Amino acid sequence: MTSDSTLDRTDTSTSRGGLLSADIGLLILRLVFGLLFAAHGTQKLFGWFDGPGLTANNAGFEQMGFNPGDFFGTLAGLSEFVGGLLLALGALSPLGAAVVLGTTIVIINTTFSGGLLTGQGYETGLLFAAVAAALAFTGPGRFSVDHHRPWARGGLIWAIVAIVVAVVAAALTLLFKAVL
Repeated sequence: MTSDSTLDRTDTSTSRGGLLSADIGLLILRLVFGLLFAAHGTQKLFGWFDGPGLTANNAGFEQMGFNPGDFFGTLAGLSEFVGGLLLALGALSPLGAAVVLGTTIVIINTTFSGGLLTGQGYETGLLFAAVAAALAFTGPGRFSVDHHRPWARGGLIWAIVAIVVAVVAAALTLLFKAVL
């Protein structure tokens, strides 16, 4: 099953404009969301865009109870950077969606006590999670690295696999946070 089958892509003249619009919409969503998510990762890893950089980021993770901070802070930065780039490019899309969704589940857990719509709560993490899950189900669209590639995977089964992988990865991260 390919990502094309997710949207039941037929090439009739009546549906061509609608499919093109959907592909352009997915491209815009992937580029904006993926690149912004990757930029968050560069803030953590390299201090770009007025970010803290790796040393301060890792210390912040240590203060949030993620011990060792060097491991968890670096993991968060790499997950944001790599997952965001994969989504932006539409490359290995189920994997990119799983990485971003797993990361955002941990963000939601970490900010949950702040409540919803408080400015300090989990609404941003929830929004990011919704975008990652939606992209897992829709696939990257026609304007992507994955389009018509032999490695491309998509459709309902791969979306479910991506979500299961994300939930398991987030649960393991939170379990390690609790026991380390």
